[in-house]
Amino acid sequence: MHFRVPLIAMVFAAITLPARRLPAQAVPRDSVAPPAPVPQKHYRLRFVLGFAASVLAHEGGHVVAAYAVGGHPSFGFNKWRPTIYSGIDARTDPHKQFIFSSAGLTVQTLLDETLLDVPHARGSIAGPFERGLLAGGIGTVLFYITLGRTGSVSDVTFMANTSSLTKTQVSLIYGGIAALHVVRIHFKDRFAHFFSVPDASGHLRIGISIAPD
Repeated sequence: MHFRVPLIAMVFAAITLPARRLPAQAVPRDSVAPPAPVPQKHYRLRFVLGFAASVLAHEGGHVVAAYAVGGHPSFGFNKWRPTIYSGIDARTDPHKQFIFSSAGLTVQTLLDETLLDVPHARGSIAGPFERGLLAGGIGTVLFYITLGRTGSVSDVTFMANTSSLTKTQVSLIYGGIAALHVVRIHFKDRFAHFFSVPDASGHLRIGISIAPD
């Protein structure tokens, strides 16, 4: 603890001494240089990669959970939809099946929570990959509590069938957490203009167009 005062003094001197050579009105102490604009094409690519990484984390959560409870996961198709099967008999091991079915959304929720809680330097702006991860987590939850809620291999359906929860309760749990994440994103400066894309000149354009440029 006795090194604290000298260290602070040296840091303070290193920061303040060079600044004395500049005019008083040159740069305000609290000003932060804006980040260099990311080209629109690269922005979209990184955003999509982040979104895809979130979906892969979802599927990876299922696989790891299956092995953790003694299952033998396999890959197949259900009505032309790619599906990961747990290799667990839900009738004899409903608790294990519940762990498997809930793992995907749980992993994405924890990933989003981590991204929102990790400290960032003052004035830093979240990059497109990080935004894609968050969008992937929130989008997947939105899908499972709406269109994907009643599918034959739906995670929500299996969680309801292998626990005392109903589909509505499962949807409210994950949907409520996702809603809180959206609120937190809204009030965090580093996620300003969350659903916007910089154009070629670096200006922000609201929305993402799928039309060719």
